[in-house]
Parts: sequence; C-alpha cells; structure tokens
Amino acid sequence: KQMVRSLHAAGLEVILDVVYNHTAEGNEEGPMLMFRGLDEGGYYRMVASGDTLHYENMTGCGNAVASHNPATLRLILDSLRYWVTEMHVDGFRFDLAVTTGRGPEGYDTLSPFFSAVSQDPVLSQVKLIAEPWDVGMLDSYQVGNFPAPWRELNGRYRDTNRKFWRGDARTTASFSKRLCGSEDIFSWNNRPATASVNFLTSHDGFTLRDLVTYTEKRNLDNGENNHDGDSDNHSVNCGVEGETDDPLVNQQRQRVRRTMMASLFCSVGVPFINAGDERGRTQRGNNNAYCQDNEISWLDWSAEGTDAEMVRFVGQLAEFRRRTPVLRRNQFLRGRVNPKSGRPDVAWLEGDGGLLTHEAWHAADHCHFGALFDSPAPSTKAPLAKDQETRPLLLLFSNGCDGCNFVLPGDDGSSWRLLFDTSLSPAFPDHPVDRPGGTTYPLQAGTIVCLALTQGDGRIIAPVRAATVADDNTILINLAEPAPPSE
Repeated sequence: KQMVRSLHAAGLEVILDVVYNHTAEGNEEGPMLMFRGLDEGGYYRMVASGDTLHYENMTGCGNAVASHNPATLRLILDSLRYWVTEMHVDGFRFDLAVTTGRGPEGYDTLSPFFSAVSQDPVLSQVKLIAEPWDVGMLDSYQVGNFPAPWRELNGRYRDTNRKFWRGDARTTASFSKRLCGSEDIFSWNNRPATASVNFLTSHDGFTLRDLVTYTEKRNLDNGENNHDGDSDNHSVNCGVEGETDDPLVNQQRQRVRRTMMASLFCSVGVPFINAGDERGRTQRGNNNAYCQDNEISWLDWSAEGTDAEMVRFVGQLAEFRRRTPVLRRNQFLRGRVNPKSGRPDVAWLEGDGGLLTHEAWHAADHCHFGALFDSPAPSTKAPLAKDQETRPLLLLFSNGCDGCNFVLPGDDGSSWRLLFDTSLSPAFPDHPVDRPGGTTYPLQAGTIVCLALTQGDGRIIAPVRAATVADDNTILINLAEPAPPSE
C-alpha cells in the first residue's frame, strides 16, 4: 500500500500483472497444494481420455483454471476487487488472458468472466490489458478479438517491427499498418487505436539489446538442453553472434536499438517498454529467464551497468511523444483529408518526393519510404497545451543496407527542422538546422529521421504516379496487404 501511495504521489499509475489461468499444481500427477484437495473438477478444466479425466493444459504449465465455473469465477473476481479497493491499483495485465476468457466450449467474448467484469461496478472502471493468447489450441491466438474496453498486447506489432528492422522483404506495407495503430486488427468492432499496446520486447523473450546481439537463444542455464523458450525471435546479430569488442558492430547495434525504440514511440497506440531496455540490459541471450534468480534476470541499477546515452535518448523520445498529439490520438491514421489543411492525416512518400506506388508498397527490395503526418485539428473541448507540437511531421524510414537522398516535400519556401535522426549520436541535435523543401536529406540505412515543418505548407510537389491513385481517402487501406491468417 505504501508503494502504491508513493507511486501515485509521483504521478505514476500501478498496473498489476495477474495470473488467473493456471496454478502451481501442475497436472493430475502433480502435488496437492490447493484446489486439488478441494474440488479439482470444479477449479480446473478437465478433458476425458477413455475412462480417465485429465487436466486440460492450454497454458504450458500442466493445468488450466476453469474460470467459467461459478465458484472459480467468484474467487477471481473477489481477488481482483481486493487489489482495487484495498490496495488501490489502477488496473491489471492478465497473463494468458485467452484461458481466463474461455467459456465451456472455448474462447468466447461473452464468456462468464468477460460478462462478469463488464458489469462489475469496480472492475469495469479500471484498466484491463490482455496477453491475448494461450498455448496449443486452434483458437489460442486472439489478438484483436477482445471486447471493449480491453486493451491488448499486440503480438503482430512486435513481430512485424522486428522483421522490418531486420530487413525482411515485403514488410513495408505491414509495418505501415502497425505504425498507424493496427486498424486492420482492432477497428472491426469499433475499438479505438489505443486498444493496441505496442511493444518490441517483454519479460518473455530477448531483451532489446539481446535482440540485436543474438540470432539463436542461449538457454542452457535453464537445464532443459536449450529446448525451452521461443526459437523464432526475428532477431539479428549485426554480423557477430553474441557480445563483441568490434566497435563497428557495436555502433550498428546501438543504432538499431535507437531506431526500434523510436519506431515504438512514433506509433499510434500505447507504447510498452520492457524494464531495462532503456538501460541496455542483457540476459546473455537467454529468452526464457523466469527461472534465473541471478545476474541473468536481475536489473543492474548501477552507473556501470547503464547505457547512459540510451537512457537519455529514451527520455527524449518520451518527451517528444508527450508533446506530439498526432501520435497520442485515439483514431487510426488512415489517409482521411483534413478539410481545414487540405492534407490527409497521413501521406506515404517515395524517396523522390512522390507518393508511394502500389509496386513500391509490395516490392521485395523496397527499403525506404516516408510518412507525412498532418498537424492535429484543434479541439474546443480539449485545447492543446502551449508546448504541443502542432506542425506537420515528416518521418523517414530506411530498413535496408543502403540509404538514400530523400527529397523533402515543398518548393514554395517550405523548410523542415530536424528533430531526431537515429543514425546520429546523439540522435536529438542540440542545435538543429532547417532544410529547404525540395532539397534532399541523407537518410542512412537502418534509421528513422523525424523533421517538423517550420515554414510554408510542405506540399507534395512530385507528380502522383498513376498506380498510386486508388481513391482520395484510402491510400493506406488500398495499398497495404492484409495480414495473412496465420499471424
């Protein structure tokens, strides 16, 4: 309680990670610790095999809690209400929430658990965040299929960003959809862009530093012959597997870390940062370190264990996002034209300053593009603070092995001021300079550049290629491929 009070006094909310999907009793052969001695058929999901009942295991931990049964559901709800009413937490992140959301026949958005929470006068008023999957069932992956007002850890955001910044072919269109709030995932049942909790890493898997250091997991210390943990991490080692003293490799790794973190803070949705990624924490390649109570999993808070430049950069990104309402919007970026400015909320640019063509969206070797964000429309209900960034923003992306000289929009006296460039160190310049529209910016490989319009209207002056024109408001929707069902 004192911790919660202190964090609240500092302006921080407390989200509690809760696990209501399994217990420590394992399967039917496990030890009797709790529910097995009370009513195992009431508290656990059971499945028949011949004449024998076995625990149903969709959590990877031997059992699955039967949250649809009345006594079990009451226990879960009483526990949640206790944490809110007595401990004053502000919300919950539900581990393997698909298991908790299962009804008698499988996952169901109208399950007893979801229905009970939605009508509860206490629980319906707090933040609810789902890890929207469990293990091994046909309906285990449910990203985008939780009821409002739930928010979800967007696993497709994580995977798409990793693939794009690794340089995978044909990822431009899918990356742009994640940047704009993942409308293809969350809008079908009228949920807002803030339903997407965007993340690059979490407590399961590589840290951000390890994500750019190892292509293979290093889990031998876990005692399971390296069979545990995910083997498909979409990671890159920048030329050397593991830690190295090579300054060029380390510079590249630092650049990719800055770039991936910048893409997170520039995406519509709720950014989620794994503790320690801002400090350069490593787990030595272990991507399943829950069982390691030692230096592998500990956070090193000392100055010697801190990447001070990365800490400063992440702080600057957080401040940049706070001042940039176009990135903190509830609505998806979808190319709608603002009648006041005459610009779409987002326009997609090729390196020559023209609009991206259909061929460019889907080309295997296409590795750079730009996103021109319109300035946010003022609101009489919630006027913008004086320090808010109300100018159009231009983001330039390059995930390939080669950069390009990117043509900046506008030739009418327009000028663009550099806000940050992840190829630079430091990335946020102390004395930024303006660049005229119509000139080029040297976009380096594997980086993000952000510029703000300081003069003129920054109009796109290159002729629109015929293949780009779908209709005036659906450039992104028409030119970005839908995600395959397997995702």
